[in-house]
Amino acid sequence: MRILLVSLLSIFACAGASSRPSVAIDVAVPTGDMHDFDYFAGAWNTRQHRLKTRGAGSNDWEDFPGMLCMNPYLGGMVTMDELEFPTKGWSGVTLRAFDVASRRWSVYWISSKTGRLDAPVVGGFTGDHGEFYGDDTDTGRPVKVRYAWTKIDRDHAHWEQAFSYDGKSWEVNWTAEFERGDPAALCDAGRPKRAR
Repeated sequence: MRILLVSLLSIFACAGASSRPSVAIDVAVPTGDMHDFDYFAGAWNTRQHRLKTRGAGSNDWEDFPGMLCMNPYLGGMVTMDELEFPTKGWSGVTLRAFDVASRRWSVYWISSKTGRLDAPVVGGFTGDHGEFYGDDTDTGRPVKVRYAWTKIDRDHAHWEQAFSYDGKSWEVNWTAEFERGDPAALCDAGRPKRAR
């Protein structure tokens, strides 16, 4: 696990340095604290709600369960979680790294479907609400990406992903509700038990 973490951290700069088409949209990227994600350590059950077709004005959604195990590193400055979708047959890893100088998090996603380290979103929390922004592409179209986190209480959290294709409006295309679970039942060595 430590070798994997060091290897992935060594390519953060390369992923952030790649030139990507950008959608011009005026957003204030918040700063945060290196303990913003401390609350998320441990095991979680999650309900996922995902738009089947993005950027097409669709209102056709799918719902599916997930389970997540999150571990902090370097005193909370880095976190890594694995999210298993047992009914979908794939999973993903989220890596978060806190930049002490800028006081912002860079959040990266790796899907088991691609093995690719996606472009990061960057930001932080103000109180119990976090916002993170980045540039990416969606089926060849440049998009601005927004992640929004809400800490509801110690045992519940809400996440959503939205894309802007035009620099004027946001389309929410994925949301998730998280409820704290029993690490002994959900996790094995820091990973979801079914993720083998």
